Amino acid sequence: MRAMSTNPPNLRPDLAPAARLATATRPGQPTIGMVSLGCPKALVDSERILTRLRAEGYGISPDYAGADAVIVNTCGFLDSAKAESLEAIGEALKENGKVIVTGCLGAEPEYITGVHPKVLAVTGPHQYEQVLDAVHGAVPPDPDPFVDLLPASGIKLTPRHYSYVKISEGCNHKCKFCIIPDMRGRLASRPAHAVLREAEKLVDNGVRELLIISQDTSAYGLDRKHDVNLWKDRELRSHITDLARELGQLDAWVRLHYVYPYPHVRDLIPLMAESASNLLPYLDIPFQHAHPDTLRRMARPAAAAKTLDEIAAWRAVCPDITLRSTFIVGYPGETEEEFQTLLDWMDEAQLDRVGCFQYENVAGARSNDLPNHVPEEVKQDRWDRFMEKAQAISEAKLAAKVGRTMQVIVDEVDDEAATCRTQADAPEIDGNLFIDEGFEGLKPGDIVTVEVEEAGEYDLWGRLTG
Repeated sequence: MRAMSTNPPNLRPDLAPAARLATATRPGQPTIGMVSLGCPKALVDSERILTRLRAEGYGISPDYAGADAVIVNTCGFLDSAKAESLEAIGEALKENGKVIVTGCLGAEPEYITGVHPKVLAVTGPHQYEQVLDAVHGAVPPDPDPFVDLLPASGIKLTPRHYSYVKISEGCNHKCKFCIIPDMRGRLASRPAHAVLREAEKLVDNGVRELLIISQDTSAYGLDRKHDVNLWKDRELRSHITDLARELGQLDAWVRLHYVYPYPHVRDLIPLMAESASNLLPYLDIPFQHAHPDTLRRMARPAAAAKTLDEIAAWRAVCPDITLRSTFIVGYPGETEEEFQTLLDWMDEAQLDRVGCFQYENVAGARSNDLPNHVPEEVKQDRWDRFMEKAQAISEAKLAAKVGRTMQVIVDEVDDEAATCRTQADAPEIDGNLFIDEGFEGLKPGDIVTVEVEEAGEYDLWGRLTG
């Protein structure tokens, strides 16, 4: 019986892989639990908090019962995400009692305490010091310097062979449907040498794939006026092109997420086409829609036709490039004609990986006040039609890969198969490639060569070639 994935996965853009927590603690060690909700950027925040706590001697508990207190890292991207966060806080209070809240929803403390007045503290996103202060107040640290050893890579909540690297916080866009800039602030980029130092340390500790994330990866360094850093005795601009070039020299796959289609993105494509670079030919670009009127109501660039020309130019330079994107259907004022334009654009663009979510009002978003909100049943119908087209495109593109030889990274091995990903697949959000014969010697993190033998709607099956 061939293994099957759960594709299409939940394609909400505010979700990260489930956090994986270490369980080993010493007798008498104070322990903290962590519930990490939201996007990969929030997952990185959770890793940083736990790394700091672990360095202070705290153990990390995988369940409520074994924890002296619980941190809930919340999401506030959509109203449904807010409800999920409130539910998680309530569950933690019921099961443990000592709860500290942080993350995006923490930017609205009264909203949280109005529902859950017994939480110990509420802090906003990336307020690490305040979280630590709250933990110290609830559970005093008791470090043992001879026992509490922190791994060089810090605490990671993803499998050991891949890791998210956050290169900036915040966003300068003013999209009407989004309140992330209100919660996380304006763009604040990390120095290029700090990003590279972290990436290098991760690779030295066995990470085989680096997932580069931010709110707006293309804008990296803009707030720093693309200042120059010294990196290994040479000058390096804080610019996404320079950073990607350097990251591509590391001994790990490098995958770019959340890349807005600014003109300078075209400078990344030749790097992806270089055989000597580990920068994967993969771009995750949030197009959101294709009709110029819809895009204008979103307060986003309204140049979908030019985007098609740009995509064609990217593919001319790098024919194997994989393009993934997310879209919103049922945005206020979206007419059937505008939606049909999106479907026609999809036929032209032939994107490889596509996610879609139905528009939701979010408290504080300017789109709430727009006229002509789309009925729920129409949103659902458009979502169904959109995903049907996206699935057909995916199925045809994967069928064209049968017979090709490619590299894959192994994510998991069980009794039935090795679950892998090609360079065209990001963890959790894209498809898988399964090897169900001769896989017994494989382990997570291995990068092996396979020949594709079969294709489905979202997944591939292959055999080892060497």
